[in-house]
Amino acid sequence: MMNLPSEHQRVLHALLERLSPAVIPWAITGSCGFALHGLPVTVHDIDIQTSDAGAYAIARLFAEYIIRPVAYRESPTIRSHLGALQIQGVEVEIMGHIQKRLPDGDWEAPVDVLRHRCWIPFGDWRAPVLSLAYEAQAYERLGRAERARMLREWMARQ
Repeated sequence: MMNLPSEHQRVLHALLERLSPAVIPWAITGSCGFALHGLPVTVHDIDIQTSDAGAYAIARLFAEYIIRPVAYRESPTIRSHLGALQIQGVEVEIMGHIQKRLPDGDWEAPVDVLRHRCWIPFGDWRAPVLSLAYEAQAYERLGRAERARMLREWMARQ
């Protein structure tokens, strides 16, 4: 199934099973999202973007797996309600209400996951994943031009 390692596939199934009935706006991002889109990338963890309330709700749903409690964190370029889970040996990073710093020093509006989410078939499920167009733009804003270029080149070939 794509180029997603089997342990990541199992964890993604577990996430979908527990999160599908919940009314939480969420989407897979980062390398796992890229792999679900078909890109030939190495996947080390699973990153989830959601709202601030969604980050805490996901942490409650997976309380037995918390390795880093969700808390508000800020760096020079990004701020979010961040936490992490460890499920079957795979780290799942939770990012809620993520904002990137703009060139003028202000913060952009929090990411609206629902606006940038698309659905990709994953076995018997459909996985919510951030669109590659949005991901390319986000990586550009973070100054990660090489990653943005890789995504744009992939989209141009599809």
